[in-house]
Amino acid sequence: MLDKQMRHVKERVMHPMAEWVGTNISPTEVTLVGGVVGVIAAICAWQCWYFAGLMLWIANRILDGLDGTLARMFDKQSDFGGYLDIIVDNVMYAIIPMGLALSTGETIVYIALLFLLLTFYVNSASWMILSSILEKRNHGAIASGEMTTVTMVDGLIEGTETIAFFVLFFLLPQFLAALFIIMGILVIVTILQRLHWAYHTLN
Repeated sequence: MLDKQMRHVKERVMHPMAEWVGTNISPTEVTLVGGVVGVIAAICAWQCWYFAGLMLWIANRILDGLDGTLARMFDKQSDFGGYLDIIVDNVMYAIIPMGLALSTGETIVYIALLFLLLTFYVNSASWMILSSILEKRNHGAIASGEMTTVTMVDGLIEGTETIAFFVLFFLLPQFLAALFIIMGILVIVTILQRLHWAYHTLN
């Protein structure tokens, strides 16, 4: 819902950091380092080290923003880089909730986690296939002047909202089951929004 507005804010914030990094490290290396940081955040969550996990999750998101800014600033954008970034993001979105759920050992949290991951799975299909169709029709990211590798139709739950929910997961682990279910329901709303948009736009 807020991603398109936040991208310009993120670009301004990341610009000085990208200038400092310069060409000493490639965008792909930043993506991979961010992935490692995210895996460690999930391990911290599993071990109930919630504050450390939260800090590492935030670091992962910073690195996730930095790689794209770095690529654009130094003309190092590539299709593989964008593809890898999406893969790493989806790994993070799965292992962070898994680590948190494992930290509780509660069956109800595991069930809520399964529901959440199911909605993530369907949501990924809902926007990725739609993006592919739009790219095929020459209505993709390049045509619309977006900063992303592929276009993404707006929805209630996007990257910005996901970051906010994951922060809540770390801050309120005692309410994980409820938070997982609430986010999952909102993701379903997002899927339905995109289905509605596709029905009226692609037909």
